Order: sequence, then C-alpha cells, then structure tokens
Amino acid sequence: MQRLSRTIGTRLQRGSVGILAFLILALFPMRSARAVSPVSEYQVEAAFLLNFTKFIQWPETAFADADSPFAICILGDDPFGKILDEVVGGESVNGRKLVVRRIKEPPVGKSCQILFVAASESGRSVLRGLGNGVLTVGEGEKFIPEGGMISFVLDNRRVRFDVNQNAAAQAELTISSRLLTVARSVQK
Repeated sequence: MQRLSRTIGTRLQRGSVGILAFLILALFPMRSARAVSPVSEYQVEAAFLLNFTKFIQWPETAFADADSPFAICILGDDPFGKILDEVVGGESVNGRKLVVRRIKEPPVGKSCQILFVAASESGRSVLRGLGNGVLTVGEGEKFIPEGGMISFVLDNRRVRFDVNQNAAAQAELTISSRLLTVARSVQK
C-alpha cells in the first residue's frame, strides 16, 4: 500500500508525463492481475489522502506549534480500518510526523489538518466553524455542494476526486496546479 501511495506522489511530481501516468494508475478499475490482490476503493483513497499532504500548502497557523504533527482525522465510522495507518506509518511532511486520529466530534483548534468526513456523518453540519488550515475531504456527489473541499467519487469503478478550490482558499489552503490537473472537476 505504501508503494501505491509513493507511486501516486512520485508521478505527480514528475510533471505532465508523470501526470498522464498518474491518471492511468489512479483511474484504473479497482482490480488487477490474477497474482495480485485487488486494490480496494479505500486503499486508493488512503493513498490520495497521503499525497494530498504533498500537493497542498497549509498556513503555519494550522499547527499549534513547530513540533505539532500533521494529523489526518477521520470523523465518524472509519471506512479505512488499518489501511490508512499502514499508508501513513513512518511518513512525514515538511518535517512533521504524519498521524491518524479517529474522532467522534468535529475538531477543535489545530488538532487536524485533514478532516475526512465519513459517510456516517452525512447530514450533520460538521463543516462549519472548523477554522483555517483544515482540509475537508468526504465522499459522494453531495459533499462539495455542502461546502467540502475534496470529494472522492466512484466514476466507472475508478476512484476520482472533485475539488472545491474556493472553499480551500477560504481556509487559507493552496492546492497545487498539479493536483488540480488530475481532479475530475474543479469548482472555482
């Protein structure tokens, strides 16, 4: 799984040829050759979450202090199980250790930099009042219109994502043009 996330990140970093290769990898149907176990939707989403940390800039004010870890938080029922922990394990971003936190209530203060809103939280107004520096990620077509910043969608059995660039900018997050290039759609 770490290999998949590193492959996605490396291919984004290599420019347009890398982006084309990334698109082929990221958009492949979630099945593979007989000898290799199929890649699940949540394995792909976990790899995306890790790589979002590399292609989005957070303001320094998003962290409590210089030693604070970079936290990916899951609000609600965790669809990842141990997958996200395995992908994030041992990784760091800009000198900050990456950690995964499972939470029951929306984060307070600077405890989460990425907030994955599980489907179990649908209908709750969890996106309001999070403050600056929190990237909100969810699933489905309704997440972006509700104010989410990135939404995973299944498109022809492929995991894709839509981006609400305006919502991210309001939270003082800068999304790399390389990441926007591989999004299914970008709302400005």
